[in-house]
Amino acid sequence: MEKAIEKAAVLIEALPYIKSFHHKVVVVKLGGAAMTEERVLHSVVHDVVFMEQVGMYPLIVHGGGPRISAAMKEAGLKPRFVDGQRYTDAKTLEIAARVLIGELSADIVRRIDGTGGVAVAVNGRDSNFLRGQKRGGRDLGLVGEITGIDLELARRMLGGDIIPVVAPVARGASGELYNVNADLAAARMAQELGAEKLVFLSDVPGILSDRDDPESLLSTVTADQVRDLIESGKIEGGMLPKVEAGLQSLAAGVNKVHLISGLVRHSLLLEIFTDRGVGTQMVH
Repeated sequence: MEKAIEKAAVLIEALPYIKSFHHKVVVVKLGGAAMTEERVLHSVVHDVVFMEQVGMYPLIVHGGGPRISAAMKEAGLKPRFVDGQRYTDAKTLEIAARVLIGELSADIVRRIDGTGGVAVAVNGRDSNFLRGQKRGGRDLGLVGEITGIDLELARRMLGGDIIPVVAPVARGASGELYNVNADLAAARMAQELGAEKLVFLSDVPGILSDRDDPESLLSTVTADQVRDLIESGKIEGGMLPKVEAGLQSLAAGVNKVHLISGLVRHSLLLEIFTDRGVGTQMVH
């Protein structure tokens, strides 16, 4: 009986959030362990289907860096990185598209369908869902940036209880394809869709005030506080592009940005539907 009462209390705590986020877009970017560990991906897929079933509009954007590197190694190619970003030539792009779309997107769609949801894989290779252009700055080959998305298709899918699963491959004006950083792609989609939330789900618990102390997790930070942490060097490495994409999204009207660990079971639901959450939320 006590366990049943505890479950009821959890549902009561979630109710105001369910009401508040009804028909609101939530962009979830999957990376790290969420793409490589079975138990993590299983938990995330169930969380996303739950979100859709209670009336939210979740959209998944996923990366796949380690899988791409492994596929390149199998093909006898050595990955090359410039300032931490993958240099993409024609052969690398071919492998990246195959892994991202043919393997990872397809797997996530199968899992969602098997959990009782409905999902469709979308990208810039098979349609014009993601439009892009070559990214400026350091030459990274066929690395691009998103210039637009098919908003009508996205809204029709979300409104029709279909979960879009997006691989960050964009189509250029002349039909050429570009490999796009998944964090930046997720941020751009959240901005275009006027998302309520943008969630980065990776291997780290969130923003730490002391990167060597897991107990220094910051539950809520403002955009100004985040800029101070970047300037002081407390946010660096792989967290930096996520945080910078989050700042851009907040400035463009996204209500909140969340950084959470996929290693915590059902972390997505705990972050969105409980008072305290389990990661870091960035606010205006």
